Amino acid sequence: SNAKHAEFSARFGAEAVGILTGDRKENPDAPIIVGTTEILRNQLYDAMHRGESLNTDFVVIDEAHYLGDLDRGVVWEEVLIYLPARVPLLLLSATIGNAREIAAWLASLRGRPCTVVAETRRPVPIFPLYLHPAGMLLPLSTPGRKGGGIDKKVNEALAKNHRFARRDGMPHFGRIVDLLRRYDLLPAIFFLKSRADCDRALDLCRGNRPADPERMMGLAARIRALTDGNPRLAGHRQLFHLETLAVGAHHSGQLPAWKLVLERLMTAGLLDAVFATTTVAAGVNFPARTIAFLNSDRFNGTEFLPLDPTEFHQMTGRAGRRGMDQIGFALLIPGRFMDVRLIHRLFTAPPSEVDSRIRINFAMVLNLLLSHTPARVEELLRRSFAAWRTGRGRRPQARSVGGAAGLWRDFGHHLQFLRRKGYVNARDELTADGQWASQLRVDQPLLIAEGFRAGIFPQKDPALLAAVTAVFVNEKEEDERLEKKRVPQALRKLFQQARETLTPFIAEMQAEGFEGRALYLKPAAVVFAWANGRPWEEVVKEAEMEEGDLAMLILRTADNLRHIRALDRVFPAAAAAAARAIDLLMREPVG
Repeated sequence: SNAKHAEFSARFGAEAVGILTGDRKENPDAPIIVGTTEILRNQLYDAMHRGESLNTDFVVIDEAHYLGDLDRGVVWEEVLIYLPARVPLLLLSATIGNAREIAAWLASLRGRPCTVVAETRRPVPIFPLYLHPAGMLLPLSTPGRKGGGIDKKVNEALAKNHRFARRDGMPHFGRIVDLLRRYDLLPAIFFLKSRADCDRALDLCRGNRPADPERMMGLAARIRALTDGNPRLAGHRQLFHLETLAVGAHHSGQLPAWKLVLERLMTAGLLDAVFATTTVAAGVNFPARTIAFLNSDRFNGTEFLPLDPTEFHQMTGRAGRRGMDQIGFALLIPGRFMDVRLIHRLFTAPPSEVDSRIRINFAMVLNLLLSHTPARVEELLRRSFAAWRTGRGRRPQARSVGGAAGLWRDFGHHLQFLRRKGYVNARDELTADGQWASQLRVDQPLLIAEGFRAGIFPQKDPALLAAVTAVFVNEKEEDERLEKKRVPQALRKLFQQARETLTPFIAEMQAEGFEGRALYLKPAAVVFAWANGRPWEEVVKEAEMEEGDLAMLILRTADNLRHIRALDRVFPAAAAAAARAIDLLMREPVG
């Protein structure tokens, strides 16, 4: 969103473009708004509650294949279901295998035609290469060959199980970059298995010096311009690699500001190579002449699975710079985690079909009951893509509860629990508690609501409020290395109160089959230190977290605090403290 906002502002003028995200709200009345899908979903909730129409004349949803994303797909589908039919809708994606099916669903949903504009040709053609262990670049395939079309010399190398790697399993990246330079195949993006591999790859480029001194002078000048006035960037631990080797590491463990520096340098054509994890392939905001694979699987947050066609096309979509390259290249580097034959098949495989990921959650139920009766909610669920597919004999994937009947049963299960807990009355209307709890459009709305009912949220100390809020956004189970004696007594006492109060409620949720995460002290201690003005470097060291992870914890905490700030009519003191807490958190290098 930030990159698109900058691009549109430069093209249409800053006064014509606004941005609405979790941490930015600028020029909200502008004719062009760049924002997140979650913000649009929340605007639709509010419009339905007020009985008003959305103040929007056109909606463009980029990366529409996120409809099938395990975690965020439910929000995409909610937007498509709730968006008024009068608002024209444009979905953009290069990786949807069942676009016509989605178009048919949208036409049925909105009562107006939906046209698929398909383009099967790449803007820049792509040519697959194989790095032979002897240091040669070979075409991966030979048209018309037997054995899957893989080139004869490549098959011979595969039969010998040769790898282009050192004893520690990592290849000589400096030699590979030098080889690509000799064949004019730079810049390149290398997709690696882990953040640590990306960082180690930089050191494996030592000894490789870019050949163009004039270009390196331009790189140094651009780096100075991008980091001037920001000591943290100017002293970054990977600045040496950037300035002297023209290589960088881009992954979620890096600070957003540092990743932005890399993206701008790469877009300007000043870097030779960027090493990135496969999990951020969809978010890499720059093209290259060549992309390189070292593994044919990716981590989905739980386990490593083989790349599917959609993920593969997202990665290869970065190969070939439009308007600069007549052809892009995809380089396969043999190794322990590379299935060359799988990658060869993926080059010609169509994108995967996008399935529904809609599932019921408490925030959804509370917000729908603000403006709908249960009967009307059942009608909405019948309009879901899950119901559409099930009605046509298509089996929904995991984490979607099925068609309309399954969704309705799950809605009823959530509704019954909310009744028992006093958020919904016997007439299936929100109680006073249910109404303010509906404004908590976060991952754990009921836990935070129960915390307010029990009075565990401090109303006078914004740093303590930020700390206890961080407990509800943490997804990692970790307290084992936390020295509790170093945690201030006030925070330890507050956390103990929160855990004793909410643990029975969490157990009850889990017994009913709902997600209920255990509470841990570490995120609270980390955020408390930052909110109290501790230097960034100290907090990073004590937290034993990567900078990007720490920044994400703080940003998500601030987003939860914004929802608490919205409770100013019911909890004015806590809302005021939340506003102050956000200011404490959103300082450099986070804000």
